[in-house]
Amino acid sequence: MSGQGALDPSFKRTRSGRFRRPLRSETSFQTPREQINTMNDATAKVQPLRPDREIMTKQRLPYFVGISGQTVGASGLSMHLVVIPPGARAAPHLHIGYETGIYVLEGVVCTRWGVELENEVVSQAGDFLFVPPGVPHEAINLSATEPARAVVARNHPSEQDLVEPYVPRPRA
Repeated sequence: MSGQGALDPSFKRTRSGRFRRPLRSETSFQTPREQINTMNDATAKVQPLRPDREIMTKQRLPYFVGISGQTVGASGLSMHLVVIPPGARAAPHLHIGYETGIYVLEGVVCTRWGVELENEVVSQAGDFLFVPPGVPHEAINLSATEPARAVVARNHPSEQDLVEPYVPRPRA
């Protein structure tokens, strides 16, 4: 955990020098009363959205833009569809200050993670994957013939603002 916090600016350093997640009082948490006030706001509405616009991401993968601050005015969430072409891989990267949840719709993907990208986990259709803030990682489509598709959700309204390229440390 101490290594993770060092990479994540939202983590707080304690007196003992360790890192901890921010407390609820240190975040933009809304009370139930504040949520009801938001729901009564004339601008709050349920919005349908079809992801029909593809963008190339900093990770060098095509995204189909879904829910975000730009598309529907979301303030704490973004959700998109990512396609990893056959045999392709994301550029190594990390997410500054937010968590990412991934649900694999189709395909088989190897996600390498860690300072040297020395760890790996394989996900397939029906699997969820959690990526903590500040953890370097890359996704690799293990099929040479079929694309992999996944829904990507983040607890931040921006699609790409806090994605940073990562150059892995060479293995010894």
